[in-house]
Parts: sequence; structure tokens; C-alpha cells
Amino acid sequence: MGVKSILSLKEAQSLFREYSLAQLIPTTDGIVDTTYITKSYILKKYERPILRQIQKNSLHLEQLHSSGLNISKLVAQSDEWYLYTRLEGKSPTTISYYHIQALARFMAKLHSQKLPAQDEFIERYQVEKKLLVLKHESYFYYKKLAPLKDFQESHDGFIHGDIFKDNTVFNEEQIAVFDFIDGGLGSFAFDIAVALLSFNPKNKSSHNRLFLSTYNQHAPKKIALKTLHEYRKIASLFYALVRISSGQNIARAKELL
Repeated sequence: MGVKSILSLKEAQSLFREYSLAQLIPTTDGIVDTTYITKSYILKKYERPILRQIQKNSLHLEQLHSSGLNISKLVAQSDEWYLYTRLEGKSPTTISYYHIQALARFMAKLHSQKLPAQDEFIERYQVEKKLLVLKHESYFYYKKLAPLKDFQESHDGFIHGDIFKDNTVFNEEQIAVFDFIDGGLGSFAFDIAVALLSFNPKNKSSHNRLFLSTYNQHAPKKIALKTLHEYRKIASLFYALVRISSGQNIARAKELL
């Protein structure tokens, strides 16, 4: 989340007259789209030409919500702005065992859902094109990220692909997840690895084992610890490339390398 397009409270109220928007709080995290928070809603503007994705995403959200997953729903659109339900809770600062278990149960249920045909998650990011640009701009980082060229992602089913801590909130021990806009067809192991980059940044063995023991009880495909380690490396390189390519400070990419 973050803000690229400035919007005043008065302008937001004009866009969504049927909804009670009493405040408008800009978010600070995020690298791509604009996100504001109100008391009951999340207000977004996608700073990319992804109308087709948005339309698909709204259908996915309906199905995922119907399955019992605690996720936000699209309630209204006005001009280029989209209004989603805000989920109760707070993003975690310190990660405990119950955060890991709640995350694992959520992802197992998510990965069990059968959604209509989706675009491939990795393919949408045009990795080879981004690497080619990086090769000319910073050969040092290109060499570090070059292994992404050989990555062949399996197509297990629908993945979120971006479950970092700032895309989750916890209400006591219940997790809620939002920002599914870039979800697509991909590897369950990759999805898990991305989430654990944020929920287990120091790669603690205890956290990894707890996650997998919980996840594998309910998931449609069991993931081995060795597989998780392999995909964690790929996930780190992938999001380092995304951060560099989006013009973000190199320091944010170095966190992952």
C-alpha cells in the first residue's frame, strides 16, 4: 500500500456519496498503487492499466468470500477509484506462533479453492524484460537476479502472490487478507515462500516447520521443507526485481538479497 495519487476527503465523499466517509488516512507502505484507509473502507486507485484484472478480481473475491475466507470485498467504483470493505484488526509487528498458524490455515484454505481460468502470476510481471532493462542500468544487480531467467513456475492453482504483513490484519488470532488484485495461476510453494519472507524474515527453522505442519494438514498439495527453502530464494529474487523495477529505493531490494 501507499499513495501516488492525492485525494482529499471532500473529493472522496463526492466520489462515493452513498457511503459515510468521515476520514481519509493515506497509507505509507507499498510500491505500485494508491491506497487510503477510512473507518469502514479501503479506497484504492490502481496506477496501472489493469481493468481486465480488476474485473476478474471482483469475481474471485466473491467466490473466495463465499468459501468462508476472511477477505475484503469490492463494494463500489467511481471514476478510477475502488472502494473495498475494511477488515477488522491490525497488521502484526511482532510475529508469534499463532500468527504463523493462522497464516498457514488461511493459505491452505485459499489454495484449496477452484477458481475460473486465471492469468499466470509470474508471466504478468515480464521478468525477462525487467532483467534486460536492469542489465543496462545496473549489471551488479542483474547478475544477482539473473537466476530468475531459468525459473519455471508450476501451475498448482490460484495464488495471492503478495501476502506480506502489510496485506494482512489480525483480530486477536483471526487473520484477514486483502489486496488480491495481482493474484493468478501459480505455485503454492512460491506463494508460501513470499508470505514467509515477511512473516519469518530471519528464516527461523521453528517458524518454517510450524507453518508447514499446519499447512500440510489441510492443503491440497503438501510442501516439503526443502522445497520451501528453494522457493524462498526465488521469491527473494523476484520481489527484489519488482522493487528495483518499480523505481523504489535500492535499500528495499537489498533487504531481500
